Amino acid sequence: MKIVFASSNEGKVKEIREMLEGIEIELFSLKNYKDVPEIVEDGKTFQENALKKAKIISGFTGEVVLADDSGLQVDELGGEPGIYSSRYAGEKATDDDNINLLLARLKNIPQSKRTASFCCALVLYRTDGSYDCFESKWQGLIIDERRGDNGFGYDPVFFVPELNKTAAQLPPEIKNRISHRGQAFAQLKKSLRERLKN
Repeated sequence: MKIVFASSNEGKVKEIREMLEGIEIELFSLKNYKDVPEIVEDGKTFQENALKKAKIISGFTGEVVLADDSGLQVDELGGEPGIYSSRYAGEKATDDDNINLLLARLKNIPQSKRTASFCCALVLYRTDGSYDCFESKWQGLIIDERRGDNGFGYDPVFFVPELNKTAAQLPPEIKNRISHRGQAFAQLKKSLRERLKN
């Protein structure tokens, strides 16, 4: 089964290939295509954005498409950065720019009140217009000091109390099992296994 992942972010594609190991699918990224349409992520939720991406890319490639939208929601900031996670500090913002802005906004908030969750919405869109959606959350706290070199985005400041580590300090095999994306992909994997059996 061929699936196109609606992203050209190689870090994400690598992570997803590892998560879907053991299932007979060929995963392609948008790097395999030219003149990919620009998608404006103007949905109000992660699911709306993922569905829009999947639908447009499926129409463009004529293939089954997997799209995700994920981000960080900080309770004390009313759910910010939310759907704006990757562009929190502006359209051309780097991971560091986004983290710096987040930490500046949390400056006077005590550690105990910095609860946050990573959220992921995953949409598998078929060429007949039918689709499945899988959603998951991963709870943690935002800390001031960056720790760890694994991962990307807000991982270095997303602290997981039960493991006493940030997301960026976790080995990929653990992160891929317990993260918001890992949990959503576990649901997808189960669904794909059942479909491929039938």
